[in-house]
Amino acid sequence: MKAEVMNRAHGSRLVAGIDSSTQSTKVVLCQAEDGAVVGRGSAPHPTGTEADPAAWWAALQQAGDGLLDRAAAVGVAGQQHGMIVLDKDGQVVRPALLWNDLRSAAAAAELTSELGGPSWWASHIGSVPTASFTVTKLRWLAAHEAASAGRAVAVLLPHDWLTWRLCGGGEPGAGGLDAMPDMVTDRGDASGTGYFATPAGTWRPDLARAAIGHPLRLPRVARPGETVGETAWGAAVSAGTGDNMGAALGLGLSTGDVAVSIGTSGTAFAVSEVPANDPSGAVAGFADATGRFLPLVCTINAGLVLSATASLLGTDLDGLSALALAASPGAGGITLLPYLDGERTPDRPDATGVLRGLTTRNASRENLARAAVEAVAASLADAADRIALACAPGEQAGGSPLRVLLIGGGARSAAVRELAPGIFFSPVSVPEPEEYVALGAARQAAWALAGTPEPPDWPARPTADYTGPAQPEIRERHAALRDDTATWKEGPARD
Repeated sequence: MKAEVMNRAHGSRLVAGIDSSTQSTKVVLCQAEDGAVVGRGSAPHPTGTEADPAAWWAALQQAGDGLLDRAAAVGVAGQQHGMIVLDKDGQVVRPALLWNDLRSAAAAAELTSELGGPSWWASHIGSVPTASFTVTKLRWLAAHEAASAGRAVAVLLPHDWLTWRLCGGGEPGAGGLDAMPDMVTDRGDASGTGYFATPAGTWRPDLARAAIGHPLRLPRVARPGETVGETAWGAAVSAGTGDNMGAALGLGLSTGDVAVSIGTSGTAFAVSEVPANDPSGAVAGFADATGRFLPLVCTINAGLVLSATASLLGTDLDGLSALALAASPGAGGITLLPYLDGERTPDRPDATGVLRGLTTRNASRENLARAAVEAVAASLADAADRIALACAPGEQAGGSPLRVLLIGGGARSAAVRELAPGIFFSPVSVPEPEEYVALGAARQAAWALAGTPEPPDWPARPTADYTGPAQPEIRERHAALRDDTATWKEGPARD
């Protein structure tokens, strides 16, 4: 039966891409030759900043029902940074701490100081750790849950664990880690741990040990395009990668482009031939999924700011967009600092939102909606500018991108699309709606299936293009509020 399934799958040349994000699992089934999508599935994840990985596995079964068993190859792109610690039997020790769990902010500061300072981390690791990075969560675990830390013998990222499960790892009663399939990751997702030397492309197990207090088993780092295992139905399994690396692969990101994703978080990233080195910590010097690098800036606050504002105004996201477009640029003088849930860039884990300029004359639903859209766009425009400056000379033009590609759920907002060019000071292209993280995972699966030196050359998706005059006054007001509040005690400290 297994051979029949495998032969039938190979005959159809279908590949499956999995996006295991904070909020859900999404699966796309594509033709390996051109990336045409022939099937889709999705399933929700539990809410919160920690989760039992078993819930992700259950969601994968639901989302992939009727799709995965048709695939000749499968790839997983997952949310970055999450910490999954395993015991000697290969079982999960405690719920995974996710990228947006900021309880390890103090641990990030400790590790940065103890192990060489920001400049050392930027040059050797590629990034200065913040609370999102896995290495800081290991330190938090050692300090706050010593029994769990003591049981931990291995650490994986979310995509690593799902890839391992697809290959047969993690089954209860299977005889322990040594009897299970090898654990594997890729350099893209590994570069977000804080214990991977991104410029050199090698693990730094000493940093993981320094964080938790004892040695940990780390997954093997696979080559780009490598097949790392096989599913129960005989499909090849690619190395997988992080969600941002998957999106870059799915978009076919070109030199000179900056991708800006508005989802639960906001990210701006670009491909580069050289690693980033930013001692300020704002630019994370990640690797991509192809052997190059992926400098990235992440903000905690993005799409949820829009949904929270919509709820406050008694409408939905489409209603928020209509209200924002009915207001004038500048929102009547109202400026929102959108750090509702703490912030990663700038590094203010205890920050809260701030509203400035509200009066009886401008207090309208339209202006408040416009202020929220402008705030999210200005925050991400700052991120895009940092990326442009971090890339090698010639890869970007000056301090602004040559083109902005806007993706994610927030890109579906008409207000976001129309306001973005003026706030980014750049033309903005919005690719047709697609699950680009899952599409990138599928493209990687097709690459593994083909066994070629480079990923398959899938056609670019159509885009809608937007232009508009620059509106520097909006950025200036956002920057002034950001800088004025830099020393505020903006909220209660997290555990």
